[in-house]
Amino acid sequence: MNEELANTVGRAARVARSRLGLTQADVAERVGIAMDVYSRMERGRVLPSVTTLRRMCQVLGLDANVLLGLREAVPEVGVAPAVEPRAEDPPSLRRLVRTLRALEPEELRSVKRVVQGALGLLRR
Repeated sequence: MNEELANTVGRAARVARSRLGLTQADVAERVGIAMDVYSRMERGRVLPSVTTLRRMCQVLGLDANVLLGLREAVPEVGVAPAVEPRAEDPPSLRRLVRTLRALEPEELRSVKRVVQGALGLLRR
């Protein structure tokens, strides 16, 4: 394994993830890999497969050349992150909100009814 490349990929991924306000678990979930694997990538312990590298670029909003250290990242002026995290929200809540945002209106109404019913039972 090329350790210099692994460190470069990890550093670029960490910077991009922080810029977006995401946790390692958030990125790992979106990329479709285990959180511990993503963590090892960020620490430069392992290189991603080409498929994983592509998904990381999509999730982190990076050009592959930036992730591979072939080009410097161009700062995006005036562009808000895709997710506006609230510091007080735990990662599990942020993941739940992302899941809910992806639902169709009818699916969201169904989930709302289930949650309201469950809360009604808990309050008894």
